[in-house]
Amino acid sequence: MSSLPFLTQAEIDQICEPLTQPGAQRRYLGEVLKLQVHEKPNGRPLVARSEFERVLGAERFGLPQSSPQNAPNVLGMMAHLEQRKKNGTKTQGR
Repeated sequence: MSSLPFLTQAEIDQICEPLTQPGAQRRYLGEVLKLQVHEKPNGRPLVARSEFERVLGAERFGLPQSSPQNAPNVLGMMAHLEQRKKNGTKTQGR
């Protein structure tokens, strides 16, 4: 992991692949990934590393795929479905 305060152009290129145009990369980072993006004088996107980590949850990057944090919450879903069965479907009459 880099200690630079901003993402490098190589990192931005990798995140935005296959987009190569600076404007398209800025739009993708800002509109799709919801990152706060600034524009460098050369038109390329400038993204703070802390912003990237905040939005995309860097703490999960090093976890294995089978980690409980990355797995679906099966018990929570089952409890939700059971609760819906107990309450039934509520509709308004006309």
